[in-house]
Amino acid sequence: MVITDLLERNARLYGDETALVELSPTEERDRVVTWREASLIESAQPHSPYRRSLSWRDFDRRANRMANLLLSRNLERGSKVGILMMNCLEWLPVYFGILKAGCIAVPLNFRYSSDEIKYCLELADVEVLVFGPEFISRMDAICNDLPGVKMMFFVGRDKPDYAEDCLRLMGFCSSAAPPVALCESDCAAIYFSSGTTGFPKAILHSHLALISSCETEQAHHGQTRDDVFLCIPPLYHTGAKMHWFGSLISGSKAVLLRGVKPEWILRAITEEKCTIVWLLVPWAQDLLDAIDSGKVKLDNYLLEQWRLMHIGAQPVPPSLIRRWKKVFPHHDYDTNYGLSESIGPGCVHLGIENIDKVGAIGKAGYHWEAKVVNDKGEEVSGDEVGELIVKGPGVMLCYYKNKEATDEILKDGWLYTGDMARVDEDGFIYLVDRKKDVVISGGENIYPVQIEDFLRQYDKIKDVAVIGMPDQRLGEITAAIIEIKDGMQCSEDEINEFCKGLPRYKRPRKIIFADVPRNPTGKIEKPALREKYCGGRLVEEQIQS
Repeated sequence: MVITDLLERNARLYGDETALVELSPTEERDRVVTWREASLIESAQPHSPYRRSLSWRDFDRRANRMANLLLSRNLERGSKVGILMMNCLEWLPVYFGILKAGCIAVPLNFRYSSDEIKYCLELADVEVLVFGPEFISRMDAICNDLPGVKMMFFVGRDKPDYAEDCLRLMGFCSSAAPPVALCESDCAAIYFSSGTTGFPKAILHSHLALISSCETEQAHHGQTRDDVFLCIPPLYHTGAKMHWFGSLISGSKAVLLRGVKPEWILRAITEEKCTIVWLLVPWAQDLLDAIDSGKVKLDNYLLEQWRLMHIGAQPVPPSLIRRWKKVFPHHDYDTNYGLSESIGPGCVHLGIENIDKVGAIGKAGYHWEAKVVNDKGEEVSGDEVGELIVKGPGVMLCYYKNKEATDEILKDGWLYTGDMARVDEDGFIYLVDRKKDVVISGGENIYPVQIEDFLRQYDKIKDVAVIGMPDQRLGEITAAIIEIKDGMQCSEDEINEFCKGLPRYKRPRKIIFADVPRNPTGKIEKPALREKYCGGRLVEEQIQS
């Protein structure tokens, strides 16, 4: 079985039922509908967010039209097709159409600059690019400098001259399934690493990885046909899409929310009767802050059906979850660990039954193995810190066109994650920090995540990042970049006093009050902080090492 089989099954069994809903709270009600067939604004409630929906049957038909469009242009099995779009109702049908044509889908980060888009298109040998209106200015700058890209398809209004109208062309194509046989060993998608040590790497995955992630997600969170998944993170990333795969395998509805304001999230949960919500740490913090400040009143929303809140993509502060459970005591909670190299979240997960282990990322996920090893590849014992490695059907095939980097991270079928971790007496894994983020000060290994978790307990702190700064005497010292909650004042003396609860060698030597930058998947952009506050010196050292 391959993942497109699940879409065809849902179209056959649940054809008239809703598969996807798009909510755009900032859009006007009179926005022009882009699909040429059966895209309806179903919500007639006054002041309701703009809403579009798609049935399972139309989802499958549109994917078929996209596939047949690509095949009509003589694309061959294995051709690379890029997707540069914001979350929208068109995104997933385009993605599945690429797969149905036997091509390889190449989703691109919506934050990429023109130069980064060009770099990734060339790295992945992309022949066709599908892009949306938000990217016209960036594409204008490079459209004449992409020799490998044979075609550009545009999804939206005000098409630029150098692109073709994707949706109009799809309207002339058959909605029947294309005559392309797929198998689990076929290459399916290329995703890009976060680029934490320079430009992104291209991560190649098979159809086996995609279908196994569906099974892993449902095994962890038990999605049924009655569930409704609220999807907020970007679909270009493995995390959001692989959590949505739980909806795909169960044939249940998912809601794409274009916005992260707390009131928009709660309104979407209320109006669409969402039962499962995956949040990033900043969004969970913002929601709790809005409730605490009185900006958001829970009595205005209907949330009884919301059964599960889970978080991934970065270390989760235990203090945040304790705070969440006080506000939402009836919620199940789970955290999921993964990398794009392991097809997103799920290779390690906590499990909703293990709330007493908050702070751990959990144990090996469904179909996965995990262990913590030293530099010799031997499992560590007790509370010793080592590198987390994982093994399972979702491990990448390779870094595309980069054998050297592949050989560094893949060894005997094991994926070396670069994350430092320890294992407790019950076998639960706790992340300590990224291997490259460890600060070595005066010969002591200091793990920034531990300091960050401690500082987040201070009630005036909204977010914090700890990095190493060069020091002539100690080699490095720890610096804490601290973002204070809105409307609050805080001094360096206050922070230093609070930090007396840490061992002396772990106390930050430098306090900087500033915003903490995070990428679209919620990870702290520590390379950017090192560049800003250290002149990039540590970044270069880490790249070289």
